Amino acid sequence: MTKANPLLEARQVFKGFFGNPVLKGVSIALEPGRVHALLGENGAGKSTLINLLSGALQPDTGDIVVDGQPVSRFSPAAARKAGIAVVQQELSLAAELSIAENIGLGALPRRFGIIDYNALCASAAEVCKRVGLTEPLDMPVGDLSLGRRQMVEIAKALFRRPRVLILDEPTSSLSAHEAGILAGLIRKLRDEGIALLYISHRLNEVQALCSHVTVLKDGVVTADQPLAGVDNEGLVRLMVGRDAGDLFPARQDSLTGAELIHVKRFSAGTALDVDFQASAGEIVGIGGLVGQGQEDFLLGLYGAIPASAERAEISGSNRPFKSVEAANEAGLAYVPADRKHEGLVLPHTIASNLLLPSLGKLVKHGLRDRTAERDLVADLAKRLTIKGDVDRPVQALSGGNQQKVALAKWLPLNPSVLLLNDPTRGVDIETKREIYLMLQSFAREGKLVILLSSDTPELVHLCDRVAVFREGRVVATLPHPEISEEAIVGAAMGVLAKGAAA
Repeated sequence: MTKANPLLEARQVFKGFFGNPVLKGVSIALEPGRVHALLGENGAGKSTLINLLSGALQPDTGDIVVDGQPVSRFSPAAARKAGIAVVQQELSLAAELSIAENIGLGALPRRFGIIDYNALCASAAEVCKRVGLTEPLDMPVGDLSLGRRQMVEIAKALFRRPRVLILDEPTSSLSAHEAGILAGLIRKLRDEGIALLYISHRLNEVQALCSHVTVLKDGVVTADQPLAGVDNEGLVRLMVGRDAGDLFPARQDSLTGAELIHVKRFSAGTALDVDFQASAGEIVGIGGLVGQGQEDFLLGLYGAIPASAERAEISGSNRPFKSVEAANEAGLAYVPADRKHEGLVLPHTIASNLLLPSLGKLVKHGLRDRTAERDLVADLAKRLTIKGDVDRPVQALSGGNQQKVALAKWLPLNPSVLLLNDPTRGVDIETKREIYLMLQSFAREGKLVILLSSDTPELVHLCDRVAVFREGRVVATLPHPEISEEAIVGAAMGVLAKGAAA
């Protein structure tokens, strides 16, 4: 078989920031008709490499090569002209604009100098059909769930009919059904001769979709080879430089304390008539397909959206909280799934993000106690193993370290209830394990951890019980001996596991 010439390459590229090398002589070649995996821990240099391949950054040395020809001053506009499209993990959509307008952004069809909305809608409808988007094209993107916004981002990339498509954690916000649609689409694009670069921490997806892998570690390529014959354990070994061991820490029986949440017929947003109880010292899982009311349930408990209930005893309150401030005062903390838009202030420093919830308590004689602030930041940075200057913008951190900041900023308030919405979304394997150990530590300290996760194995290995949502309601509550991936998925799909309590 004749080897295809690459459509896009990086050849021996070096890139650093503020004197710190990030990529050290990295090469990668994307061939037509191949799904090429790019793997590595957070901080390995994957995002920097993507930005070089898409023209968002320029290499310090080395070449970006398109169709065999090195290009100079490669820009995003030049990349688009060359047929290169990127679906970033962090979405770049305009919430106020419609689905169709977002899909066509930067390439809106015009007639006599005016946007041709008929042509736009016809082309947008075509790509929406390919990605399984059925919502009205004039719906504002801000009205969609995170998973549906992700599908709009993918449709936006396809609208430009790319020759090279780079997908960065594309399924991190998708339901199982949406991920299945995307997998089928990727195979069709591959068969059409498109070169695909696939970045994911979900190794089962990599094995199912990709035929070649490049692995980065500390800015260096540690592997560039076909995937045939390499299992998940082998991939982990390539990424972390050693045997991974067990991803999940050994489970410990919970020492259950006082009941902290007891709600009956609790409704908030799309969560309807939910009965739920949880006690101090537990890790209680929330499962189900994406968009079945789980997120609204957490937001209702947290006072972020209006809620009602026949009975609501939540951390000392006998009614649903009317505000986030009231929930915080009662000892609740919430870590959102979308850390970059809801959990962090990206341009602000690591230190200021860590201090945000605590600023009101670090006051002495009416003034901020700078010494106490510095001590607190130093302690949290040590606990989080965040190295370097804490006065850097938090956006300078890898995704995994950003997530640790979003979680750890609540620790000084010593919350009794932690509401966690997909806390390991888009996080590398080693950081996942750190977060898992942190959650176990919280439970041992007597805190209640409520873990909403789209990663079913997390629920299986970490939780004392799992409440499975379907169509806004809890359809099964699985005690630890009955928790399995099959039981959770079955309940989520409407097949109640034998013995599961509805």
